[in-house]
Amino acid sequence: MSVQPHLHDLVLSRLINAPAAALYRCWTEPALLSQWFVPKPWTIASADIDVRVGGGSQIVMCDPQGNEYPNAGVYLEVVPDRRLVFTDAYTAGWVPSVKPFMTGIIEFEPDGVQTRYTATVRHWSEESRKQHEAMGFHTGWGLATDQLVALAATL
Repeated sequence: MSVQPHLHDLVLSRLINAPAAALYRCWTEPALLSQWFVPKPWTIASADIDVRVGGGSQIVMCDPQGNEYPNAGVYLEVVPDRRLVFTDAYTAGWVPSVKPFMTGIIEFEPDGVQTRYTATVRHWSEESRKQHEAMGFHTGWGLATDQLVALAATL
């Protein structure tokens, strides 16, 4: 089930030489997520995720100077080894966030021995999409995906 494109989307798609189950584990196990989720030299200070529909996530990113950037959200759809949908529009318990920015739609589609990995980031407005693009979406998500690929190869 592929996402229908929307004008506020930013998309990264790759054919990865890893099974969908390994990629899914990297997205849903905190110890694995912490190893790849941000491009180095950034790190993950903590990852508290409850991977179920309505489950909350609190991922704290840390820049090279030690400044922390907490990111709270909630899972909207969870299909093991196939699809994750999450948003920062809500936090755990369906509490509205102060400023919603995006919804992430992560798809893992087996393609022979490989997996078509597609990360669609849907923004609430054109302004938010442009802001995310200017922040380095393509470079940052690309580098993080390189790290995801390397980690998945070890599982």
